[in-house]
Amino acid sequence: MHKAPPTMERVQTPIDRIAQRWTPAPGIVRRAALSAVVMTVVIIVTGGAVRLTGSGLGCDTWPKCTDDSLFATPEQGLHGAIEFGNRMLTYVLSAAVGWTIIAARSAKPRRRTLSRLGWAQFWIVASNAVVGGITVWTGLNPWTVAGHFILANALLTVAVLTWHRAGEGDGERRPRVPLPVRRLSWAIVITAGLAIVLGTGVTGAGKHAGDSSDVPRMPWDWVNAAHLHAVSAWVICALALAMWLVLRVVDAPGDIRARARDLLVVLLLQGGIGYLQYFTGVPEILVGVHMLGSSLMWIAVVRLLLSMRERPDEPSAAIPAQADPVLSRA
Repeated sequence: MHKAPPTMERVQTPIDRIAQRWTPAPGIVRRAALSAVVMTVVIIVTGGAVRLTGSGLGCDTWPKCTDDSLFATPEQGLHGAIEFGNRMLTYVLSAAVGWTIIAARSAKPRRRTLSRLGWAQFWIVASNAVVGGITVWTGLNPWTVAGHFILANALLTVAVLTWHRAGEGDGERRPRVPLPVRRLSWAIVITAGLAIVLGTGVTGAGKHAGDSSDVPRMPWDWVNAAHLHAVSAWVICALALAMWLVLRVVDAPGDIRARARDLLVVLLLQGGIGYLQYFTGVPEILVGVHMLGSSLMWIAVVRLLLSMRERPDEPSAAIPAQADPVLSRA
């Protein structure tokens, strides 16, 4: 008698065990994904508040707040409390991302794409925490500050994509508008992304260094950077207006037209705030509102792009329209 060779069984993770015992409703999965979107916006705005209050070096090292303390000390005053409070919000963001991962993994039937998107958020959060630490170690180097902000927007992109995917099926992707309209939506995405990057150039050369001491600035005049940033904003507005008109001409579905309208409204408000802060000497409160508007604009841009296609619950037998190879991967 020969014994059968032992078989290797997959080791279950705690998340696997939760998935065996819990099946969340689709609405719960979507709310979990939305919580990550909300917390990403919160962390972007509060990160801006750290800079605008001059609290960027309130905790003078990382991952501890001081060489001798993990927490902010009374000697560090308000700046230390603000910086440390923002660090603590990272744990709230991580909890929201963790909830998204667990809910996505526990969904029945299993949706591997949602799980991968959730884990992508986790790795972006971890990477950005490291970049934040490098930013402190380098004394608020403006280039690492800019990278910190751009990574936060990358997280916002994946979080919005996860939220959207949680509300649709896993069937074959189907375009909902003609190819030229989808290409216009990509032009809006690219221009909006460029505007966000140019905005970091305005901040990196501008008045709000993030600390009361002398902090290195980017090597150009912030006024010229602001003008270039404004040009990109005007291009976005022109493209968004064109999108709104084109969607009416092609008789696009109502939800797509609504998202184009929402984007126009956000852009008009964001542009007004931008010019107001420029002509009033860039006050901190308006800069903070402008940062919030930047996040809302990017959410509107990504949602408009994603509305250009749909995924039914089951694979479609219909012949698809001309494919958009980039959009089809979303």
